[in-house]
Amino acid sequence: MPWSFRSSTPTWLRMSSCSWEMGQLHHNPGEETRLEMDKFPFVALSKTYNTNAQVPDSAGTATAYLCGVKADEGTVGVSAATERSRCNTTQGNEVTSILRWAKDAGKSVGIVTTTRVNHATPSAAYAHSADRDWYSDNEMPPEALSQGCKDIAYQLMHNIRDIDVIMGGGRKYMYPKNKTDVEYESDEKARGTRLDGLDLVDTWKSFKPRYKHSHFIWNRTELLTLDPHNVDYLLGLFEPGDMQYELNRNNVTDPSLSEMVVVAIQILRKNPKGFFLLVEGGRIDHGHHEGKAKQALHEAVDMDRAIGQAGSLTSSEDTLTVVTADHSHVFTFGGYTPRGNSIFGLAPMLSDTDKKPFTAILYGNGPGYKVVGGERENVSMVDYAHNNYQAQSAVPLRHETHGGEDVAVFSKGPMAHLLHGVHEQNYVPHVMAYAACIGANLGHCAPASSAGSLAAGPLLLALALYPLSVLF
Repeated sequence: MPWSFRSSTPTWLRMSSCSWEMGQLHHNPGEETRLEMDKFPFVALSKTYNTNAQVPDSAGTATAYLCGVKADEGTVGVSAATERSRCNTTQGNEVTSILRWAKDAGKSVGIVTTTRVNHATPSAAYAHSADRDWYSDNEMPPEALSQGCKDIAYQLMHNIRDIDVIMGGGRKYMYPKNKTDVEYESDEKARGTRLDGLDLVDTWKSFKPRYKHSHFIWNRTELLTLDPHNVDYLLGLFEPGDMQYELNRNNVTDPSLSEMVVVAIQILRKNPKGFFLLVEGGRIDHGHHEGKAKQALHEAVDMDRAIGQAGSLTSSEDTLTVVTADHSHVFTFGGYTPRGNSIFGLAPMLSDTDKKPFTAILYGNGPGYKVVGGERENVSMVDYAHNNYQAQSAVPLRHETHGGEDVAVFSKGPMAHLLHGVHEQNYVPHVMAYAACIGANLGHCAPASSAGSLAAGPLLLALALYPLSVLF
């Protein structure tokens, strides 16, 4: 059974800073803390560039590590022959994902994310779109609509109609324009966006056989009261857009990533043929883009909890678990800080140039660039431990950018040894498919009746982190 987790930040940097944060949350110095992914026996590096970009975006990278083909930035589920935003370059250039390969082999499949379920990473598992931003038809240009291209939410419900578990945010993209949201009744931004008048939740329900137990839920209480043994299909949409940051999460309405993962596995593992589950800690990425390191690292800690929960529900004897990132971020920490120094604290010295203090965490670019009176802001005059503090950056940008370095790939389980050394990012799903005996290359797979054969294949877990992607 293969599965994966994904996240994003510079790989080694994010992992070490995340382990320090987790350790300090447990009142330890932090440096010696081991993350769940640190315990995986095999580690590799993947090269993340897109076919047209040295520093990648999440759409092209998701296509690489889910579909096994590198692609242009901004496109999902298509080859590099598709040009971004040009609908008429899509047909004939579609590529399928490991989720599709697993479903075609009779396995159960699922998607769990803290972003919108039609965001860049999850959409590469099921959609074929010339533009990652075509969340609903409301976001598509008239030309694309007239040429027959479909929005990503529509494709989620129609391309692979029997995805067993789908959980994340993105409610508003499923409903007609201006339909009031079930949770935020007075918030206009939470209202439905669809111009075609479709109710895609009703569409999802209509595709499910009457003799199967299908459940649509929108809050944590409904999720935790489900009996997984009596659930065949689950659609959980917990926010109109992306889910809330873990530090801001409403414990009544919004489940944690760990809670979603546990329920997903309990549902999917009932299939004797195994399952594939894609798990994304996508809001790690968003925290970094906003320059909010504390939000990003708390998201990463929750991601690691999910990896631990997944490990407790599966066995490395029959489950290949892969944890990786789609890309990194221009995020760093330094300043010769002493042991036990708060990861969100100050370096022990002043700058030898402007004589002002600085935090251990900094960004190469982003919204944290601050000039006061013609000089760099004195961080001792602000609350740099605040959840939404924007760490200082060298270059002013409204949104911090991705980084271009290689990212880590952690793996355990059957065939995990194939993930070592340095590889192109699109190598990852081919290893998982080889281990599970799914997809196009089955020459090494013995007939099901053969003793000790690879015919059944392992369960697949893909975990994705931002900026680290994790596949379990």
